[in-house]
Amino acid sequence: MNIFPAIDIRNQQSVRLLQGDYDQETQYGNPVEMAKRWIREGATYLHIVDLDAAKGDSSNNLKVIQTIADEVDVPIQVGGGIRSEERIKALLDIGVERVILGTAAVKEPDFVKRSVAKFGSQVVVSIDARDGYVATDGWMETSTLRALDFVKELESAGVQTIVYTDISKDGMLQGPNLSELNYMNDATSIDVIASGGVTSLDDIQALSGMGIYGAIIGKALYEGKIDLKAVMEEV
Repeated sequence: MNIFPAIDIRNQQSVRLLQGDYDQETQYGNPVEMAKRWIREGATYLHIVDLDAAKGDSSNNLKVIQTIADEVDVPIQVGGGIRSEERIKALLDIGVERVILGTAAVKEPDFVKRSVAKFGSQVVVSIDARDGYVATDGWMETSTLRALDFVKELESAGVQTIVYTDISKDGMLQGPNLSELNYMNDATSIDVIASGGVTSLDDIQALSGMGIYGAIIGKALYEGKIDLKAVMEEV
């Protein structure tokens, strides 16, 4: 199983938001140094979210992301406010390995199809779910679209990887929604990256045992609840 330490960037700083709330932010310093720390501890992939781009400012953190891509020797995937092919190309051109589409993928299905046709497996789609339904716009809106139905649409469009986040679990340090993840993983051939609530080695073992492709670890790393070196030894 692949492990993705998360680096959320806002105003060129590494931060964590509680359940996506911009008013509940904890800062952790320089994102480049944070990336290097996770690499030293064994990370083989990094998951980066540009929180400013998610709010419409696509330029504020671009140089920081490029510096991370330049200075680490592992692939990085980036999400946050990716709404055009031009933005995808801009990120890939600075050394990003994969881009993650979020709200735009829900609201513009043709955008997903065009992006996958042009960029192939470098396009990942993030699905944020609340009670089995897709949430959009920074988790502020819950759609009438069932998460599984959306996954099936993505599968038919050629998407190879999704990031699946149970909003109720994100940042709460209570473990992931294992039953939902197992259900989703069994129902699709798409590679599923689990996000939200991964807190312990037990969580990692459970996800690995289910055959989940990958897991994103965020707050638990930053608060010392889980040791990345131990995680990497486990997987």
